[in-house]
Amino acid sequence: MKMRGAQIFFECLKKEGVEVIFGFPGGAVLDIYHEMPKHNIRHILVRHEQGAAHMADGYARASGRVGVCLVTSGPGATNTVTGVATAYMDSVPMVVFTGQVPTPLIGDDAFQEVDIIGITRPCTKHSYLVRNVNDMSRVIREAFYLARTGRPGPVVVDLPKDVIQASTDFKYPKKVDLPGYRPTVEAHSGQVKRAYEVLRKAKSPLIFAGGGIIISDSSQELVRIADLIQAPVTCSLMGLGCFPAGIADAGGRRRPNPLWLGMVGMHGTYQANMAISQADVIFGVGVRFDDRVTGKISEFAPKARIIHIDVDPSSISKNVVVDVPIVGDCKNALQQLIRLFEGEPLEGVSDVRRPWFDQINAWKKGHPLTYVQGSELIKPQYVIEKIWELTGGDAIITTEVGQHQMWTAQFFEFDRPRSLLTSGGLGTMGYGFPAAIGAQMAFPDRLVIDIAGDGSIQMNIQELCTAVCNDIPVKVAILNNLYLGLPRQWQELFYEKNYTGSCMEGSPDFVKLAEAYGAIGLRANKPEEVEPVLREAFKIRKPVLMDFLVSREEGVYPIVPPGKSITEMLLA
Repeated sequence: MKMRGAQIFFECLKKEGVEVIFGFPGGAVLDIYHEMPKHNIRHILVRHEQGAAHMADGYARASGRVGVCLVTSGPGATNTVTGVATAYMDSVPMVVFTGQVPTPLIGDDAFQEVDIIGITRPCTKHSYLVRNVNDMSRVIREAFYLARTGRPGPVVVDLPKDVIQASTDFKYPKKVDLPGYRPTVEAHSGQVKRAYEVLRKAKSPLIFAGGGIIISDSSQELVRIADLIQAPVTCSLMGLGCFPAGIADAGGRRRPNPLWLGMVGMHGTYQANMAISQADVIFGVGVRFDDRVTGKISEFAPKARIIHIDVDPSSISKNVVVDVPIVGDCKNALQQLIRLFEGEPLEGVSDVRRPWFDQINAWKKGHPLTYVQGSELIKPQYVIEKIWELTGGDAIITTEVGQHQMWTAQFFEFDRPRSLLTSGGLGTMGYGFPAAIGAQMAFPDRLVIDIAGDGSIQMNIQELCTAVCNDIPVKVAILNNLYLGLPRQWQELFYEKNYTGSCMEGSPDFVKLAEAYGAIGLRANKPEEVEPVLREAFKIRKPVLMDFLVSREEGVYPIVPPGKSITEMLLA
């Protein structure tokens, strides 16, 4: 049966199981919007195309499914670029459909024409310009396949208006055949055996886990291997939640997980940073060893042999030279390792590890994460701890980028994968709120909270309208210090207290702003008001903006100064 391109678009999305599209219309895609009411796919009208990209991203991170957004040509397409780059850096499966001028006008500087393929090529897994309607179903099939397989990432599909309007016989490909794309899923058994031998001989091993564990749904395997070899675990920012910070005791009460060290890196815990530097074996799983983790690269893990598992071969030995490289899916590699250790368990492993854990516990006791909550000013860490306490950790947390993001990583104890959605690689201010909307669309009945700063929240504050109009009950907790907090802290520590450009006085009254959009606005000025505000917000089934006026010059500690080793932490 012949179908127009706009009809083919929706038939393809249904084949891929798409339930929701985040988008904003324009002339180049109006044929698709004209077709939309005939199909059982929900459309969320955003107020800015960057919001659409971040919503698709949040939906994907929370659910593990491919997020989808649809925008028009020209500025509509370029407004998604920050969201596309955010997803690319953090390996998020997403397909971005952009409108384009009719093919005869491409290259003529037509109205709202832009080379979005050229613009996004460095920050997408792949990009397509569909020049013929006969290619449309194949391209969409390939786009979803590429987005979700191997190392996931965003794919852009550019759709000229005349292609959308043209007709052809519809046939959806049953399989994808891309000769140049063959991601390695099964890890090489010989390399896994090498890793096994190195780990068996280790005296002070450390597991360093990242976002690849969450992407590959291998948290259970990570927990199992850590238990088998009795190795402590630290995570990158993107890995938080892949290993439980707490476990249940015999009576069912939660207690700290003795294997958990917290986050590593620039704002990592003292024990995690010291353990990296003293370990004799580092077992990196689904991590990139990026600069925020390693600090001064020449002094990173000087005593360790390094094992590295990653599905992306280009990530292995890219930043840190490794001794045992394993290309493959984290889940597959860990399952192979588990079978080896279960087949020949380590004898007396607890005794062998006792000196190592004695040292780690001394680091924990000597330099814990701490703050002092007085009676006058609200400490931002206190708000985050209260959010964790009142939710029992059973919430999807998104963040913007800044001090509040790091305090969240430090003081919210994540026990479950896909419970923290944050921009790690690109560090995108304005990410958290639209990502929370996307996550809430994936899980309508769960509590979704965006922990924000007063600077970041204003980047995409217009999406309050999206949340209100679509009855999406996200909660936003603004840690309001009237500063761009991290720039201010860096200026205090490293730039002679020259606070140029970091003061945010003149920000709006967030309670009134929420009410203007039709949301609920709440405020806490004193420590004793924090818990009542949170309790009230959590029981309201509407979008709620909470404004917490916090201590203005509170810093994030530990902090590793730029260019220093991760052992050279400033602790206060």
